[in-house]
Amino acid sequence: MFAIADVAGFQEKLEEGLKLFVPTLKAEEGKTVTFDKVYLIAKSDTDVKVGTPTVAGASVEAKVLSHGRGDKIRVFKMKRRKRYRRTYGHRQGYTEIEVIKIKSSGAAKAAPKKVEKDA
Repeated sequence: MFAIADVAGFQEKLEEGLKLFVPTLKAEEGKTVTFDKVYLIAKSDTDVKVGTPTVAGASVEAKVLSHGRGDKIRVFKMKRRKRYRRTYGHRQGYTEIEVIKIKSSGAAKAAPKKVEKDA
C-alpha cells in the first residue's frame, strides 16, 4: 500500500515504515505530523483511489525523527573582464520523517447537499 501526498510543497510517494528526508517542517523531534493532501492511494494494483484533486478523508501520519542541514554547496558568480567575482555558500535544511500510518478514509465532512426550495 502506498500513497502520493503533498509534503512541504513536494509530492512524495509514501509507504508505511518508509524513512525519508523532506524540507524543514515546523515540528519538534518525536512528534507526529499529519499530511492531509493525499492525491492517490493504491492498496493493490487493482484497488487505486485517485483524488479530484485530493482523496476525501485520506491522510498520512508520520513521526519526526530529526532535523539537520545538508552538505554545503558553492555558488560562484562571475562577469568576465569586469573584475566581478562572488562566492556564496548554502546549506539546505531538512527533516527526517518515518511514515507510520496511511489512512484511506476518516471522519471527513461530507459536502453539504443542495436543498431545492419550492417556489
